[in-house]
Amino acid sequence: MYSRITRCIIALLVLASCKSENKKEESNTWRTKKAAIENAAHNQLLDVEKKEGWKLLFDGETMDGWHLYNGPNANSVWEVVDGELHSNTNDESLTAGDLVTDQPYDDYELVLEWKVAGNGNSGIFINVIEMPDVPTAWQSGPEYQMLGADHMDYNVPEKRPGCLYVFQPQQNKVEVKQGEWNKTRIKQVDGKVTFYLNGVLTAEEDFSTPQWKEKIAGTHFSKYPEFGRTTEGKIALQYWYFETWFRNIKIREL
Repeated sequence: MYSRITRCIIALLVLASCKSENKKEESNTWRTKKAAIENAAHNQLLDVEKKEGWKLLFDGETMDGWHLYNGPNANSVWEVVDGELHSNTNDESLTAGDLVTDQPYDDYELVLEWKVAGNGNSGIFINVIEMPDVPTAWQSGPEYQMLGADHMDYNVPEKRPGCLYVFQPQQNKVEVKQGEWNKTRIKQVDGKVTFYLNGVLTAEEDFSTPQWKEKIAGTHFSKYPEFGRTTEGKIALQYWYFETWFRNIKIREL
């Protein structure tokens, strides 16, 4: 039989060992999580995404699949930096304008991540008609609104992030993560569109109805005959004088 002193010593050694193992486990867990964050793969498709029909709209290295609206050969403000699609606002020799997909889409689901400067303003235009006599993407394509939290319109109900710009306030309130990546999802089927910001439903509209035409007639967009008239078109990323970043742009046709 062990003496009382010996038993105490053994108990202390066991306790110290447990604490050491706990610390080791916590340390290993933290290192694993940290490594996962640091080594997260962007602009790539998982095997399950490929099976579901997802395709990359941005490969993280080139501008393939995109061009400047009405300026496919222009030396534009858009560039790829560190695996991110970036709007360069500092070089005035570059051609400013919205970036548009080479291909049109009708029924689809689009997901992407974005950041914008604190007082920045950007957006995603859908169903864009690219024509020489339509000078800008916003004159044909309804807009998913993107704003920095310091922008003067941030708290204007019909101009909040994730809104169908000008037409309706956020369906459910959600804030942007300033300085961090925000997640957007846009789904359109038979003209019925839904917008999401950071997992929250922010807008719903049916572009195929007479009511939609009536809504257009009540806004300044009524001056532009091509605006909102189709449920098929190109997707455009808005350039608006402040830096914007995009990554993980994926689409699947439905």
